[in-house]
Amino acid sequence: MDTFTKDQNTQLTIKLRKLINDLPTFVETFFRGIEPNTSIKTRIAYAFDLRTFFYYITEELENFYGKKMKELNIEDLDVITSIDIEKFMEFLSFYSLPNYKNPDQFITYTNSNSGKARKLSTIRTFYRYFFKKELIISNPALLVDLPKSKEKAIIRLEVDEVANLLDTIETGENLSASQKKYHEHNKERDLALIALLLGTGIRISECVGLEIQHFNFENNSFRIIRKGGSETILYFSDEVQKILTDYISVRESIIPYPGHENAFFLSLQRKRLGVSAIQKLVKKYASIITPLKNISPHKLRSTYGTNLYRETGDIYLVADVLGHKDVNTTKKHYAAISDDQKRSAAKIVKLRED
Repeated sequence: MDTFTKDQNTQLTIKLRKLINDLPTFVETFFRGIEPNTSIKTRIAYAFDLRTFFYYITEELENFYGKKMKELNIEDLDVITSIDIEKFMEFLSFYSLPNYKNPDQFITYTNSNSGKARKLSTIRTFYRYFFKKELIISNPALLVDLPKSKEKAIIRLEVDEVANLLDTIETGENLSASQKKYHEHNKERDLALIALLLGTGIRISECVGLEIQHFNFENNSFRIIRKGGSETILYFSDEVQKILTDYISVRESIIPYPGHENAFFLSLQRKRLGVSAIQKLVKKYASIITPLKNISPHKLRSTYGTNLYRETGDIYLVADVLGHKDVNTTKKHYAAISDDQKRSAAKIVKLRED
């Protein structure tokens, strides 16, 4: 495993342990049980959701008034009813929680139906684990319906917008005067980064973790660490290869900041480019060529998935390249393309001549 990945996993593990330490003691059994089949980031998300759930229980439910979160025990799970969980779902619409980093401060949160559904899924997974282990006698979470979520339109770049985006990065056209100063230093890097996202569909987290030794330009391949920690080899086109090698010729003249020697994409501070910096970079250029679309790195991933499916019609290939564990996830996002093709087909066959 690369040094960057090891360091990141260490930091996330420390964060998870701190979160678990604030939760009821028996919760540690749950996290130990799910560890082999979940990523560290998934477990951290679970920990934050459970923190909200147990805060609600101790602050809002009459049966637990005066009881601290740490004092809850596993028997208390059988006291909580499905009605209590439904009330928790309503609570999620608008609530305040102590700041994770500074418990003396409170932060206000709101949740849409999709946010509520995700938290209910966490509660269901939590109850299911203890019910399966026969440590509780009931599973009230199963009796609570998932909130309905509206299907969001998938935003992606059209073919001409992709071309315009790459042209804008190359030329710096329509950038502000201050942006143009930085553009002169970064245009090869920015073009390489955007081309790689558009040409391979990798996630932003996968992009951040890229290192020089991950690339093999003899066969246009590179290695990435997937969201769950597994490694895979992906390939890029000759067009992307040309852009990447142009960047590497510039990258070789930069002396990286100590500890960042192997990072593929470097900032002006000569450090590994992070998630926030990549998000801002994509937004800067995309807002010029399509101001009405809120384009993020994930939208570039959707653009690649759309183009790949349109060209191949192979949903299983798209799922594999994008790293979807469940092909139904892929179908959910790209099935609409099939509908477009069906509509086009309906117009092709004519019953009468005009």
